[in-house]
Amino acid sequence: MLKDIKGVGPKTLSLLNKLGIYTVEDLVDYFPFRYNTIAPTRLEEGEVVITGIIETMPMTTYIKRNLNKLSFRIETDEQLVNVTIFNRAFMKNNLRRGMTVTVLGEYDEKRNTITANNIMLKEITDTYIEPVYHVTSGITSKLVGNLVKNALDTNPTITDYIPEHLVEKYDYPDKNSATRLIHNPEDLSSMDRAIERSKYEELFRFMFKINYLKSCRTEVDGLFRDTSEEKVDDFINSLSFNLTPDQTSAIRDIVRDLKSSKRMNRLLLGDVGSGKTIVAVASVYYNAMSGYQSALLVPTEILATQHYFNIAELFKKFGLRVELLKGKTSKKEREVILGDLANGEIDLLIGTHAVLEDDVVFKNLGLVITDEQHRFGVNQRSTFQNKGTLSDVLYMSATPIPRTYALTIYGDMEISIIKTKPSGRKEVKTELAKTKEIKSILSKMLEEIKLGHEVYVVCPLIEPDEESTTMDAVTMKDKLDKAFNGKVPIGLLHGRMKPDEKEKAMLDFKEGKTRVLVSTTVIEVGVDVPNATMMVIFNAERFGLASMHQLRGRIGRNSLESTCILVSDKNAERLKVLCNSSDGFYISEEDFKMRGEGDLFGVRQSGDMVFKMANLKTDIKLLTVANVDSSEFIALNRENDFEDYPEYARIIDELGHID
Repeated sequence: MLKDIKGVGPKTLSLLNKLGIYTVEDLVDYFPFRYNTIAPTRLEEGEVVITGIIETMPMTTYIKRNLNKLSFRIETDEQLVNVTIFNRAFMKNNLRRGMTVTVLGEYDEKRNTITANNIMLKEITDTYIEPVYHVTSGITSKLVGNLVKNALDTNPTITDYIPEHLVEKYDYPDKNSATRLIHNPEDLSSMDRAIERSKYEELFRFMFKINYLKSCRTEVDGLFRDTSEEKVDDFINSLSFNLTPDQTSAIRDIVRDLKSSKRMNRLLLGDVGSGKTIVAVASVYYNAMSGYQSALLVPTEILATQHYFNIAELFKKFGLRVELLKGKTSKKEREVILGDLANGEIDLLIGTHAVLEDDVVFKNLGLVITDEQHRFGVNQRSTFQNKGTLSDVLYMSATPIPRTYALTIYGDMEISIIKTKPSGRKEVKTELAKTKEIKSILSKMLEEIKLGHEVYVVCPLIEPDEESTTMDAVTMKDKLDKAFNGKVPIGLLHGRMKPDEKEKAMLDFKEGKTRVLVSTTVIEVGVDVPNATMMVIFNAERFGLASMHQLRGRIGRNSLESTCILVSDKNAERLKVLCNSSDGFYISEEDFKMRGEGDLFGVRQSGDMVFKMANLKTDIKLLTVANVDSSEFIALNRENDFEDYPEYARIIDELGHID
């Protein structure tokens, strides 16, 4: 038990829980996020690391409130030296004459004084590697390190997920030794090997899940459809616009999957505004012509409503029935919809995850489409299986992930990519501005408003933060109300608002009742407002490039000139990528290089892909090796159900094994 570890009392236990540490295994797996390398130096002007023996009793001087000074002298190999450190009065009881300490700080030769920034209660004679842990208020990195050491002293059971033959193949240290070396490095070489082993283990486990799911998919029989592929041309020819070659190709990919004897599991990857939805609608049409129902799941009710009206209009001439199921649907209306759905009278049901509820029963569900990056897990797929069908699944993502990474990260899926945008849409002009240029920015906003257009204003925070100068949405709305003298109706939208409030704010903006919408990134996935022609993003340096590309995709959804203004007083070079390109795939590559996979994929909140040590940006080669190794491992052990590897049998149980 974690509470049984030496040094873990009720308060510390609560703080560890805040860090996501609930078990002894969590604690020993809580790895440092970086290391300080400390090596002894000579006593000379500038930064020094000096070991010496305390020669005088430490004295504390209180200069003023919140400022104190701790002073003493140490005897080094070279001479006596004065040591001063500020706001460390609490250390006095830990220091005594005759004790050996190492002082890190700035040496002033004239005053023969080291102004220290750290004092270590040990002698350092060689390079010392100090692990640094992520912490929260009330707990220090040093304390976390001590608790980890205490936990390791109890010899806890540490599960090793790397098969023994692979440990031998790559000459990795055993799991127990590697864990201890990561927390208490002996030297840089052994530390690096231990870290590589840990990264490989994480990536191997991840790719095992991906490849196992992929192997399951290839074994699952799909639904029978013998409808001609050309049938979908009836729908395509009915459109008032021409599809792009990428859209046409994606539709052909999906139709071939639907006709296949195997179950479809395809990702439709497209840049903002590339026309993914019409591809999905064409797929629904073909599925309906084959006698099956479809479900379209979207992240918000307002987006579901938008899809409902647009798709119902497209299907009207074909006699296909589309219904909308959302939280506001009345009990009476819901009963009618569910009854008709169960009788097979509804061809397409659109809604949020409420469509997954137990009382939503399809007669013959054949196709499930999830919109805007909402990729269902195996348990949710099983929910559809429990509804009596092995439906084909299509995922849509507006995050243009570089293909190299997409093929690995979404390795259990087939991928269709849409890069070209529909004709008639103008490129969004993107420009940089400084905060001091606010008057010019307001003037440009007012010009658009007078032309009858709408303007988005995006801020990183919802409310003011005392420790930050970053602009927040609430304050920005107040400032704009004053700047426009209350003559311009301004709306507010952010994640803490209730669903009804969000929907009203978005509808008011779409209908022109409010002319400016101040928002956080919740509009990144949102409703089309064709009349919106300007977006101003404050503190643009706080956002990833890919995220801002998604945001500016909310404008330029028409034939009007549109402008995105990035307001920032720093990181101008990075932001110029957006000014110079509208290619989401290129931008995502650049974002990946600069910021890493967390910002690119949004994976820090996605469970499986929250790695403790591995980094998809820097460890792509290791990921590739783990991908190959895990595939071979599955092939060798699939027939005997991994009986020699109980830890992987457990992982399969957690995945929800698909027979």
